[in-house]
This record gives sequence, C-alpha cells and structure tokens, in this order.
Amino acid sequence: MKYELLVLDLDGTLTNSRKEVSQYTLRVLKEAQQRGVKVALASGRPAYGITPLAELLELERYGGFVLAYNGGEIIDWRSKELLYANVLDSSVVPYMYRCAKENNFAIVTYRDKYVLTETPDDEYVLKEAILNVMETKKVDNFLEAVDFPLPKCLIVGDADRLARLEPVMREQLKETSEVYRSEPYFLELVPKGIDKARSLAVLSDIIGIPAEKMIACGDGFNDLSMIQFAGLGVAMSNAQPIIKQHADYITCSNDEDGVARVIEKFILSEE
Repeated sequence: MKYELLVLDLDGTLTNSRKEVSQYTLRVLKEAQQRGVKVALASGRPAYGITPLAELLELERYGGFVLAYNGGEIIDWRSKELLYANVLDSSVVPYMYRCAKENNFAIVTYRDKYVLTETPDDEYVLKEAILNVMETKKVDNFLEAVDFPLPKCLIVGDADRLARLEPVMREQLKETSEVYRSEPYFLELVPKGIDKARSLAVLSDIIGIPAEKMIACGDGFNDLSMIQFAGLGVAMSNAQPIIKQHADYITCSNDEDGVARVIEKFILSEE
C-alpha cells in the first residue's frame, strides 16, 4: 500500500516530552513530504497554537493541512483557506460560563493569538497559554466579550473537582456538545460530533485521498477515532492502553522518534 496522507497528533506523538520535534523526526518528515506524502496535524489546540509546528514542518511549502480543535476546523495550510468549521451552539455558552463561575473555575476561549479569560493569572490558564504559545488577554465579562462563533471553550482547574463537574455537564449538554477532559485539569467543551475521524472523513472528500491510504498516529483518548478510521492506525508506545488495543501497529514512544520510525517503515521503504 502506498500511503498518501500522514495524520499526526501533536502532544505525546509528534513532539517529545520537551514539546519539541527532534531533528531526526523533522528530517524524515520532510523527506516524506518531498516524495509527495501530505501531512495533516490534528490537535485539540487552536490553529494559532499549531502554527509553530506547521511552520517547522513547512506545511505551506508542501501543501499540508491543520485540523484544529480536534477537527472543529480544517485549514489548507498552503492557501490558508478554512475548508471546514463547526462551532458551539451559542445558547449553551451561558450555561458553561455559569458552571465555571459557580464552581470557582476559570473558563477560556480563543481569538487570534489570545487566550480570552476573566482570570489571566490563573495557573491553569497560564498552562494552556504556554502550551499553545499564545498570550492571555483579560476580559471584564466573558459572555459580553465572546460575541463571535466559538469552536471551543475550556474550563480549567483542580483535577479532582473538575472530575465531579464533568459528568454533570456532559449529561446537561448531551444533545448539543461534547464534554471531556484532555488533561486532568482541562475540561473541553466542543460542538456535538466533533472528533478527528469525522474531520478526516471531510478532508478525504475534499482532497480525494481515501481512508485506506491514510496513516494516523496518536497516543490519547481523542486519537482513538482517527486511529480506527485510517487505513493504518498507529499507537505510540506511550499511548493509553485502549489506543494500543485498537491500533494496527505500535511504534516507539514520542521520546524515541516513534513517528519517524513509522515513516521509514511504511512510507520511505515502500518507495
């Protein structure tokens, strides 16, 4: 099988424990793109937070794609055209805000290079800003400030207390939104039906590359759907157990250039 699209999760997959892409993995990725393989970066991060890695991999030059917000947005990185977008139902945002305020959690969303929040000095808000290489921007009233379509909100705070809030919100929002934790201290709130597999199906229709010609690599719960969707689903050795159970292949860890090993075995060796 000649694979034509390589889909990569970022944290725990493409990047190592230092949140870096090794020179070895970078070299192998560029060689694959030079041979015509397209690369798509699929992450829960906003597009701005994916930009440094997209530029490092030269996706604009090679015609790659960015799947931000777990597939809530698909961007053609060469043209910067927004190919697909899904946003939260505006009617649920006040409920999300109320849940955060009543439980003394911070709530954030994103615009351009900013993480918007009423509490920019919150330790978990700062974690999110640093992860995405974004700036925090204080707003006096969150609901008044978010007068634009929202692909995602994030409630952040103590993991144990957040774990108790998660099932309550999931039940309340089950008809309109997905509620899950991407980290113990991050509660993601996104439109119903958003996942990486669905966005890959949309991308497949747009660019004409079928699922069987895709490789998808990941390590976390939100990578499961795309690993099952792709022709070759790859789990990192540092992946969650359930991801490994459903993968077609298990590669080395993100600290052992696992992505590069996959490219060498299934793409470069097939040339």
